Amino acid sequence: MTPAALAALARATAVDVLAARGLDPAALPAVTFERPRNPEHGDYATSLALRTAGRLGVGPRDLAGWLADALVRTGAVASAEVAGPGFLNLRLAAAARGEVVREALAAGGAYGRGDRLA
Repeated sequence: MTPAALAALARATAVDVLAARGLDPAALPAVTFERPRNPEHGDYATSLALRTAGRLGVGPRDLAGWLADALVRTGAVASAEVAGPGFLNLRLAAAARGEVVREALAAGGAYGRGDRLA
């Protein structure tokens, strides 16, 4: 799973989580992920809950916990842990990791090429 695909999944999941609790999904900022400096913290990390909780009037750790539970239920995330004040550390499921390889094989020589920097 690419970071862009993970961000799209996380956004859709967050919209569902917020709507189910009567909270406004329009409060969501852009969803971004980065690689943790320490690989023991997972495959990806996000501060989405920290950046969103104040707009919604909920605690960031609470929001991170709701997102963690929902992301694991998608099957693409093997585990999700709330860290610190509301960071979310994710480990992808094996099948989700394999998606990148399938995409690269399907694209052949065009994989990784683009004109954004041209």
